[in-house]
Amino acid sequence: MCGIFFSLSSGTNSPSSETQALLEKRGPDSCKTHTVNKEISAPNGQLLTYHLTFISTVLSLRGDHVYTQPLLDPASQSVLCWNGEAWKIAGKRVSGNDTEHILSLFLQAVAINGDDCRSPAHKLGEAVASISGPFAFVFYDAPNSRVFFSRDCLGRRSLLQGYDDDGTLKICSICDGSSSTCFQEVGFSGVYMIDLLAPHGVSPSIKEQYKIETLPWSTDPSTEGHIKNPMPPMNMSVPSEQPPALTLETPFVLDLESKLRQSLELRIDDVPEPPGFIRGKSAKVAVLFSGGLDCTLLARLSHDILPIEEPIDLLNVAFENPRVAAAASANQTSAPQPTSIYEACPDRMTGRSAYIELQKTCPGRMWRFVAIDIPYQETLAHRDTVKRLMRPHNTEMDLSIACALYFASRGQGTISINDSNTSSTDQPFTTSARVLLSGLGADELFAGYGRHGVAFNRNGFEGLVSEINLDVSRLGQRNLGRDDRVLSHWGRETRFPFLDEEFVAWVLRAPVWQKCGFGLTAAQEPDETITGIDAEKMALRLVALRLGLSSVAREKKRAIQFGARTAKMEKGRTKGTDTLS
Repeated sequence: MCGIFFSLSSGTNSPSSETQALLEKRGPDSCKTHTVNKEISAPNGQLLTYHLTFISTVLSLRGDHVYTQPLLDPASQSVLCWNGEAWKIAGKRVSGNDTEHILSLFLQAVAINGDDCRSPAHKLGEAVASISGPFAFVFYDAPNSRVFFSRDCLGRRSLLQGYDDDGTLKICSICDGSSSTCFQEVGFSGVYMIDLLAPHGVSPSIKEQYKIETLPWSTDPSTEGHIKNPMPPMNMSVPSEQPPALTLETPFVLDLESKLRQSLELRIDDVPEPPGFIRGKSAKVAVLFSGGLDCTLLARLSHDILPIEEPIDLLNVAFENPRVAAAASANQTSAPQPTSIYEACPDRMTGRSAYIELQKTCPGRMWRFVAIDIPYQETLAHRDTVKRLMRPHNTEMDLSIACALYFASRGQGTISINDSNTSSTDQPFTTSARVLLSGLGADELFAGYGRHGVAFNRNGFEGLVSEINLDVSRLGQRNLGRDDRVLSHWGRETRFPFLDEEFVAWVLRAPVWQKCGFGLTAAQEPDETITGIDAEKMALRLVALRLGLSSVAREKKRAIQFGARTAKMEKGRTKGTDTLS
């Protein structure tokens, strides 16, 4: 995980001190600045001077030492700021530090080759399309005087772009400045390019001087000027007759377990030891853990992959919500309340239940349930920081979700320690893990939201397929950039096994009736072993059942802002779409 800042201006330009500090929170292991002064001939022959500023902060999770950025190629003077994980390039697994591999890949792509009729820009786009993994980058191709920038096709890493009042272009992992309106998410529809040798005039404003060109993704790479989209179109077919019921032995269910395991292994195999690591006590990997189906399934599969002596931390967050507390106080009887406000949170209850099931299913593992209790006053104390990080997103729902992710990824809470008398005491604890696992993406791919059932009830399989396709197509646009900005604040990297390119492509190609249980008739009653399994995400629920997670397989879907109780803290009548002041 890294922080990126790039500016193109007619004068020197640096991020605000606040932005610099936030970038260093994302990448605490190194911070470096590189500048380039470029002289360009304007159309009228006037000589213009532009300044390119590159800043990178680094959270080192690949290779045997810290690889500082920006990376500079001494021979060509090309520069790379890279924030991401290249798990594979052209289908081959990347070992060691991926940033060096990416710089080599890009340099090879833009090199002039007399035997290759493709333009350097088009070859660079094809090189980007060959990368499997979450990423955002800025690359300066010095010999050709071009700046390229992009995010992966799913938008899993944050990258924002905007212009100052003087027309300076800024590209940054977070908003630079106090205004949300100047910045927007960099699109994830292709690779973007600025040709510094093609100014439109003599204005000092970069906004007026240069057009940002797009090399768009396309499912048909033969289309002129397009590059191949790593994601295939969704299978939109609907069954012509009653689809067969899913079972524990359905081939798709068996393949699903295998494919998910492969995706997860890429993300947790060979994680380096975090600072202060103590073998047998320190965790390398933690799970953002509500006790729901998706996160518990990742925890269970992680047990099969990681060494048995390695602890796995389960980060479970619960909030003091004054509105909920007031309602509970008004309704309570004279009898004392059996649980605290935190233990009464829905995600805390399901989290503890799933934790117990993991302990029973995987008894040789040290599972640490980290109870992260957030008083209302602490929420208020951090609220401005959360709002700053999630920009340009600016709604009540954004804030509710971002608060939960922000405090969960901090990983600071309590764990229960059993003493010699078998009683337990709570002990302050902060996870050492720098890699966090999230189940994000499962609901979109496997029809896990309530609106999917509504779509099916209204328009059958046609409506269901259309709703899933809409969800998948807008994943990055809706929330992934926001989540990345918030989750990365504590110097940890969140990884999303359900959003692996190969896994997503495989799921998209499968017919919808293999992923969920909508449309089953009374004549297709499942056997007793899978009674009570909901139609939403049925294939994933059956995988959980195969792995011994009987209760988790039957757990209902719950939005994080309601499960952790971050929604509507002050007023019950606010809407999620309401804009923040």
